[in-house]
Amino acid sequence: MRKIVLYISLLAAVTASVSCNSELRRIEKSKDYEAKLAYADKLYAKKKYTSAQALYESLFQVYKGTDKYEPIYYNYCYCSYKMKDYVQAGFYFKNYLDNFPNSPRATEMDYMQAYCYYKQSPKVQLDQTNTQKAIAAMQTFINNYPTSDKVPEANLVIELCRRKLEKKEYNNSELYYNLGYYKAAAISFKSLMRNYPDSDKSDEYKYMAIKAYYQYAKNSIWEKQKERYDEVLSEYLDFADHYPNSKLKGDAEKYYTLAQGNIKTLDSYTNTKPERLKKEAKRAEKAADKAEKNNKTENSDNSKKSEKAVTETKNN
Repeated sequence: MRKIVLYISLLAAVTASVSCNSELRRIEKSKDYEAKLAYADKLYAKKKYTSAQALYESLFQVYKGTDKYEPIYYNYCYCSYKMKDYVQAGFYFKNYLDNFPNSPRATEMDYMQAYCYYKQSPKVQLDQTNTQKAIAAMQTFINNYPTSDKVPEANLVIELCRRKLEKKEYNNSELYYNLGYYKAAAISFKSLMRNYPDSDKSDEYKYMAIKAYYQYAKNSIWEKQKERYDEVLSEYLDFADHYPNSKLKGDAEKYYTLAQGNIKTLDSYTNTKPERLKKEAKRAEKAADKAEKNNKTENSDNSKKSEKAVTETKNN
């Protein structure tokens, strides 16, 4: 019984599809433009956007310059958007503004062309050019229509885009740190703070900069370490000043303490180094003198042996 019902359903669907296609072909060839427009609107309402868009496009030359051209083009734009062809849709929304700059729908079209950039915004790890374009386009929309009821939505889109850019920049900074490029990591984390001053993770970025500067100092040649540990101290004091209640303050303070200890060790070594160098120089001088003395003794012995050998040869 189920198989029969399924067969009947499939047969009905195929029959309807054939009938629809047959009617579409008839409408496409028809010179009854009013009927063609009505059928295009019917297809649009049924979400058959590909067929509807083709019919709308065929009517451009017929209705261009009439009151019907704008609503036709309006639906035509949205066909691409509803088919998720956001590149094409954005292009059509812009064309709509160019063709109908004084339209009551101009605000909507301006917003939609900006929103299409947002819809093209990719995953965090990919290139974020369209995300940046979305921010710029939405900001332009807000500037052009500050009283529009779309402004809150535009601000939300900007915020979401900025979060994505922030996440990508954080990932890059973290990668520098994990690869051992500590100076680049420190600079990158500080750049994050400048670019996103209102971020709820700014104390984390500052903490990571402190860690990176510490590792950078630790892995430097000893002559450069002191000034680089000083950078750790400076960054920590700035952290304590701006984020006194941060949950990361204790962890940051550990690097401050370590840096202080390392600076004291370096200072101690620097103060005793001249004496060490003198002692090492004296030891080296004594070793050289001894080696020279031994060399002279050895040469003298060899000379005596040679003279003795010559004398013995003559006697023989």
